Amino acid sequence: MTHFPATASTLSATALGLLVKEQYNLSSDFTCTLFRTGINHTYFLKNKETTYVLRVYSCNWRSKQEILEEIKLLELLKSNELSVSYALKDKSSAYLQTIQAPEGERYAILFSFAEGGKVRFIDHETSFAIGALMSNIHNVTIDKTVARVNYTTETLVYKPYNFLKNYFSEDLPELKFVKAQGEQVASTFKNIALDDIPKGIIHLDIWYDNMSITDNRAITIFDFDFCGNGSLVLDVAYFCMQLYHIETDKEAYDLKVKEFLKGYQEQRALTKQELDVIPTAGKAIWLFYLGVQAQRFDWSNIFLSENYLKMYLGRLKNWTSFCEENPTAFIV
Repeated sequence: MTHFPATASTLSATALGLLVKEQYNLSSDFTCTLFRTGINHTYFLKNKETTYVLRVYSCNWRSKQEILEEIKLLELLKSNELSVSYALKDKSSAYLQTIQAPEGERYAILFSFAEGGKVRFIDHETSFAIGALMSNIHNVTIDKTVARVNYTTETLVYKPYNFLKNYFSEDLPELKFVKAQGEQVASTFKNIALDDIPKGIIHLDIWYDNMSITDNRAITIFDFDFCGNGSLVLDVAYFCMQLYHIETDKEAYDLKVKEFLKGYQEQRALTKQELDVIPTAGKAIWLFYLGVQAQRFDWSNIFLSENYLKMYLGRLKNWTSFCEENPTAFIV
């Protein structure tokens, strides 16, 4: 054989740069550099005036149809003048580039660049603005669907547990804890009739790492790779939980999360059911992403271990304790 088989590869930034410049009629002064690897790989194409983002999907991670549905969602949000990074068409008016990588076929998309930077520690005004932008997105996507994953108890907690069983014994205390927490999530979702609360297309990964913020607090959300159908409150809960883990000063957290919820509810009121389920919804997504790390072991094997599992679940326990001790944390 000419090349030894591979399960994953990192494509040459130089070769990708040549491909993109040709396909998108970019000037020769654009340079392509690898930004980071992960579930998908991200490259920047830059010249002195402009920056674009190239996402190269991992092999067999998303189908062509799933990617086109993501693009369709971004076009919908863009047409409603919402601040998101969107896909760009090439010279043939196509969005997708198909690349024959060593491991198989991979897709690539060129995106607009989100101006600003990642801000881990946000202030009160920014918290409010993020809430307002999220709810504006939800006001567009409510009652709509995409041909992608449906976020249910099955996909959020049961499938992740099955992925974890491939790497950890079910007798491991941490895996027993995951199973018990999944059952608690399932019970809560059943009791509140999750299907009865507002649903639509959700992002499912809105936190500081997937948004850029300028000095004047202009916010752009990007990376809709996990978008799908589900209860809108899942996005709200995940942001509340991520903010909890980032903000070590819990008095500061209380103020910031309330500003976030005020900003959100200025655009779309949350029902009592939605507010009540925030602790459990945050937990469900935390379990979901643990499952993603097991599902994509080729991406996460540098840290997926029993020690990592203890640390990750320790953060879940902290969130649960906080919510139990602060029953009015999400009431504004």
